[in-house]
Amino acid sequence: MKKLIIFACLCFAFLLTFASNIQAQTTRKKGISDQGKGAIIGGAGGAVAGGLIGHNVGGALLGGAVGAGGGYIVGNEIRRSREKKERARRIAWRRAHPRHHRPYSKTTTVTTVKYQ
Repeated sequence: MKKLIIFACLCFAFLLTFASNIQAQTTRKKGISDQGKGAIIGGAGGAVAGGLIGHNVGGALLGGAVGAGGGYIVGNEIRRSREKKERARRIAWRRAHPRHHRPYSKTTTVTTVKYQ
């Protein structure tokens, strides 16, 4: 009976190892957004400050709510500035490499050949 349990555990461990390797290759982990990070940091800071100022739970809750809202706004601005920088970087690359991003000419000549 012991051998059967040990064998079953080894098979199960092997299958788990194999399955986790497959999952690690196919899934892409997404992190928390900038707005989420800002809300978490602002909420925690606001709760601490509200608790210290108000000396009660109500002050901590109010401070956490205000801090989370402010942190969300700050995180949103950080995201927007990052996107703006990325957009400017892409535009600069396109200007530096015009061969790769040539607009199509407005007049195109199409010739047709009839075979007889």
